[in-house]
Amino acid sequence: MKIDTLALVGAGLIGGSFALALKQAGAVHTVLGVGRSPARLTVARELGLIDRAVDWTEAGQADVILLALPVGETEAVLRQLAPHLKPGAIITDAGSTKMNVVAAAYAALGTRAVDFVPGHPIAGSERSGPGAARADLYRGRRVVLTPQPDTRAEALATVRALWETTGAQVETLDAAQHDRIFAAVSHLPHLAAFALVDDLAARADSELFFRFAASGFRDFTRIAASSPEMWRDIALANRPALLAELDGYIAALLTLRQALNDEDAVALLTMFSRARAAREHWTMET
Repeated sequence: MKIDTLALVGAGLIGGSFALALKQAGAVHTVLGVGRSPARLTVARELGLIDRAVDWTEAGQADVILLALPVGETEAVLRQLAPHLKPGAIITDAGSTKMNVVAAAYAALGTRAVDFVPGHPIAGSERSGPGAARADLYRGRRVVLTPQPDTRAEALATVRALWETTGAQVETLDAAQHDRIFAAVSHLPHLAAFALVDDLAARADSELFFRFAASGFRDFTRIAASSPEMWRDIALANRPALLAELDGYIAALLTLRQALNDEDAVALLTMFSRARAAREHWTMET
């Protein structure tokens, strides 16, 4: 698969890594960048992520347009692009939620929504910005596509092929199923990490706690270094599914608290053993 022109709306870690991987594979001729931060686009050009910065009119003439931005901005950006899309232009995204993104595409693009392929690369870092981009980010990682019944077959095939070119393993899910799954395995862990760090930081003697925090705390809270704005948008976008997962997690914590309060060693050991076995099975599978 090779395309002539790719446009990135958001030339940071996600979009920049996508462009670098395609460039390295010789799968794209020209990469354009468009966005609200000229300074960031300048850095992206200096790092070779994009070839030049353009306006919305020129971005709409690209063969493929990747939205790599906070999910809350999706509809507004698509409305900017819609009047300028050339016939056959394919739009895709890299957002962590899909139901709201699909709704935004239909609202903003109208009949051109058939050219929109919702996507979610399951790869990333607590680092962000153009300087964090790397060509191997997606190698061996999963990318989930959530096409709709009327998604144009050629658009879906092109987006799938481009992600496979980056080294990713592409799978498809229903958008609602996607959001339920990632509320549990991605969004909830981020909220838990943010909540723990915020709780400790609010204490009068927080410096003492952080001074003695070691690798376990560092591993558990690494994702609390992620973009607050991005995760605010994700939490609000996936609110129903995330509330359900929060309720389930709170119930599990209350069960744990009761066992601890009752000095119920059997209940504690049962929960810890079950969790350990599940995690070991998961790590062996991955």
